[in-house]
Amino acid sequence: MNELQLIQSRIYEIRGQKVMLDYDIAIMYGMETKYLKRAVKHNITRFPEDFMFELTKEEFESLRCKISTSNRRGGTRYMPYAFTEHGVAMLSSVLNSEIAIQVNIGIIRAFVAVRQMVTDNSPLKRLSVLEKNFNELKQDLEEIFADYNDINEDTRAQIEAINTTLAELQTRPANRPRRPVGFIKPKE
Repeated sequence: MNELQLIQSRIYEIRGQKVMLDYDIAIMYGMETKYLKRAVKHNITRFPEDFMFELTKEEFESLRCKISTSNRRGGTRYMPYAFTEHGVAMLSSVLNSEIAIQVNIGIIRAFVAVRQMVTDNSPLKRLSVLEKNFNELKQDLEEIFADYNDINEDTRAQIEAINTTLAELQTRPANRPRRPVGFIKPKE
């Protein structure tokens, strides 16, 4: 698994937003979660609710069930922070280190890739592809019927004569006596 896929695997959807959790980001930065949280708390005005929010216990339990993780060393005392793409970008100004900058670049690329995947698989895009295929099929059928209608009158008359002859052959009785084949004449 490459770095981009690893980061994408740690992007979750919570409250209808794509987010990363503080402990995943802290691992990537190579720091403890408490230091990341402390830096955020010291700069809380940089993190409005559309940049970062704290999970509720229900959200955290639901997320733990979805990703099949157990409590770490007896559980967490504080609910994790969830950072949106903008919140992750803001972290680079709060955590001003070379590692933080490089990790943030990777995380932003992962968010963009996830957004692109969602856009590529949107129902509207699939509907437009289906509509395009339908229009192509409709055009092909119209061309086929146009070719069929272009048969000239002489060809139509010949086809009708063939059909009439075939119908007559099918209606003749099949049980009439036959004349024997050969040199011997039958007795009459």
